[in-house]
Amino acid sequence: MIEDIRRNLSFIRRLLLLVAGSMAAGTPSILGQGSAALSGAAPLAATTDIKLPAFDVVSIKPNKSDSGMIRVMYKPDGYSATNISLKMLILGAYGLKEDQLSGLPIWADSARFDIDAKVAGADVAELQKLKNDQRRLLLLPLLADRFKLTVHDETKILPVYELVVAKNGSKLKEATPGDAYANGVKGPDGGGRVGMMTMRPGQLTAQAVPVTSLVNILSQQLHRTVMDKTELTGKYDIALQWTQDDGSNPMFKETDDSQQRAEPPPDASGPSIFTAVQEQLGLRLQSSKGPVQVVVIDHVEMPSEN
Repeated sequence: MIEDIRRNLSFIRRLLLLVAGSMAAGTPSILGQGSAALSGAAPLAATTDIKLPAFDVVSIKPNKSDSGMIRVMYKPDGYSATNISLKMLILGAYGLKEDQLSGLPIWADSARFDIDAKVAGADVAELQKLKNDQRRLLLLPLLADRFKLTVHDETKILPVYELVVAKNGSKLKEATPGDAYANGVKGPDGGGRVGMMTMRPGQLTAQAVPVTSLVNILSQQLHRTVMDKTELTGKYDIALQWTQDDGSNPMFKETDDSQQRAEPPPDASGPSIFTAVQEQLGLRLQSSKGPVQVVVIDHVEMPSEN
């Protein structure tokens, strides 16, 4: 078992170094169908050499409520999730987009769990020093121990989208230096600041975020890796509205204190996400193929209840 954990940790360190330049957001967030705020981009490479505490107590119970509500929270002393699937848990722990995960059994998407994990009291202070991108690495030993998860990585040539500047130029609004966004998106503490984003079905609002944050959101919406080919290096205020396809799976959100609630469907007469990106942002999504780092599931088991 210890060797399995070491293999997973070794792999995630390699993966983080690979994707650090392209991932956005303390989120690959895993974003929400409901109205939600989340932090902006944070480099992931810094998580590769840190010393992590371990969860001391872990409770995993099946959730059969069928409520549709998902709650994910990093607490001062650990991690808590309600109505979460194993697929969601793995995507969050490894910082993956959906097309970067292969080999899951059907139940990994349909079965739901309530998870409560805490570190020992002596480790609380060290845990509180970690950012969310670092905290999620604590989930890897949990996955290996309780779900018997083992994985390996492969590079596959897969369909991707390239985000490029449209023919008539970018319409992205450069963020105003020094703007504290007092009237903008609010974080869990009620304050506005740079690097915040909010998501509703078919609507994205962001303040002072890099294009990589937009790329990450588009990847999750389209369930396919989006590569940034814009060469735009600033930070931007983004407002994007589109009609979300009925067949698309809602995303869910991971923040310090997140909860989803059902939202009314967007106007079906509105533009597709492809049209919206071009008309509203002056950017364009074009189909291509490229190398994508994929996590392949070798083995996983339903966890024992406790």
